[in-house]
Amino acid sequence: MSSRMLTVTFDAHDPARLARFWAGMLGREVVDETGAALVPGDDAQLGLRFVPGRAEQVGPARRLHLHLTSASPDDQQDTVARALGLGGGHLDVGQRPEEGHVVLADSEGNGFCVIEPGNSFLAGCGLLGEIACDGTRAVGLFWSEALGWPLVWDQDQETAIQSPHGGTKVAWGGPPVAPKEGRNPQRFDLAVAGGDQRAEVERLVSLGATRLEAADDGTVLLADPDGNEFRVRGN
Repeated sequence: MSSRMLTVTFDAHDPARLARFWAGMLGREVVDETGAALVPGDDAQLGLRFVPGRAEQVGPARRLHLHLTSASPDDQQDTVARALGLGGGHLDVGQRPEEGHVVLADSEGNGFCVIEPGNSFLAGCGLLGEIACDGTRAVGLFWSEALGWPLVWDQDQETAIQSPHGGTKVAWGGPPVAPKEGRNPQRFDLAVAGGDQRAEVERLVSLGATRLEAADDGTVLLADPDGNEFRVRGN
């Protein structure tokens, strides 16, 4: 049995508003959940969930950010304009003028990049091309096993995985990894394939996860080998 990634979850001051921002960016709908807002994905494009929570860190301080792809220079500029129109803004992370990607922040300061057209690594990955993470090679190998997703990049301590269906890649940039300060404001949610949550938690622990706690809603909180929290849902 293996888990599949269900969503990338973001802490938000206003989950509904942030969900509307990302639904507008990705051309999707918002689904209201109890205490949360979901922008669903599919087999090839990851979903995003927004929950009430502390989100003090902004921009580059976070361990995870999104990469959106572009089909042409005009398409890239249209995506940037759409983000600004939805309440986003430009973000300075020290990028150089000659770099082709555009760094932005969403309506709550979460950094993301609009990648220039012609990027071969993200070719065919869809609009939400990549979840770019700060992490070691060990954590990339862990998630490959946890999800049953093949490694599509494994060089110089950098790793990336992708669903067998294709679509969004999840990548880790290798060391040095920024120190972790408190709970991550973005994290993965996993849904259990087959419904046996307890057995799946044990499998993930055997792969190198650390058990943290069980929540009142029946989910189980674990940490991956880099200490990043993630949640295992029962269905």
